[in-house]
Amino acid sequence: MTEASHYDYELPKELVAQQPLARRADARLMVIDRARRTIAHHHIRDLPELLQPDDCLVINDTRVVPARLVGSRTQTQGRWEGLFIDADADGNWRLLARTRGRIAPGETVTLLNRHGREDVRLRMIEKQPGGLWIARPETDEPGFELLDRVGRVPLPKYIRGGEMRDEDRQRYQTVYNRHPGAVAAPTAGLHFTNEVLGQLVDRGVFIVRITLHVGLDTFRPIKTETLSAHSMHRERGQIEAKAVEQILAAKARGGRVLAVGTTSVRVLETAASSGVLQPWSGETDLFIRPPFTFRAVDALLTNFHLPRTTLLVLVRTFGGDELITEAYRQAIAERYRFYSYGDAMLIL
Repeated sequence: MTEASHYDYELPKELVAQQPLARRADARLMVIDRARRTIAHHHIRDLPELLQPDDCLVINDTRVVPARLVGSRTQTQGRWEGLFIDADADGNWRLLARTRGRIAPGETVTLLNRHGREDVRLRMIEKQPGGLWIARPETDEPGFELLDRVGRVPLPKYIRGGEMRDEDRQRYQTVYNRHPGAVAAPTAGLHFTNEVLGQLVDRGVFIVRITLHVGLDTFRPIKTETLSAHSMHRERGQIEAKAVEQILAAKARGGRVLAVGTTSVRVLETAASSGVLQPWSGETDLFIRPPFTFRAVDALLTNFHLPRTTLLVLVRTFGGDELITEAYRQAIAERYRFYSYGDAMLIL
């Protein structure tokens, strides 16, 4: 299981979900019991019946920023595209950029707003390795406010070629998002509604917030032959002391820690890397692959992931290679919807 090719699989193209369901909680939910080695079929709306009082649901409250940028080089009018990564305290942006020809430091790009009209200019300051640029908007407007006007939802290419529709601004976002900074959605959380969350609380399930700002590399395939040779991307996040206290209290009462999404798993297991869960803030490049000892997570709710990705490696490490392989086989046979706008699995 150390070879990346072990995590390949064939998926019919028509099973890649191209739009969200009208109602989030109508998504199908495959329930995998590791102890009994059983696979059952439910829906997200069934979660309040599937979980127990004192279970602890850990959700990632990052907010996806409209990070995809479209414009033209001010001098030549040549088409330009970019992806906002983050900003520093001085207001400089770090972004990936693509254009025909070679753009030089000092040039400006005229960004188009969502209505296709010319808007603010972006001055390119410094080119960095890996296609990254440091740039600065020629405005004093706060960065996230500016992105709300000129940015587009950064959908993965497997969804309509990455072209957003108006509905994506709300649907490619969890209902509990709070902290802006992600350039991709924590997709397992897209299934929740406020109604389902309320039912879980009524059931006695504790809901705890953590944050991990999902990065660009999260969906990229592993291109190395072995897992150990893969260079893991870094993502910013945190888990506060109050959240740690709530999780430990739930475990002390016999409850399970259910991570919503692989992003929540990475925060929890990073924070528990010493053997004891503790508050944490910073960047993590944790690559969960065999063999790995899970110290914080007891159960996982996650979507169906792309072949040969670190996300799939994590899920198969947690759920058991043979069992999760069979789960994916059944998901394809049962015509589950895959990837970001697709269905989910619950691994107990």
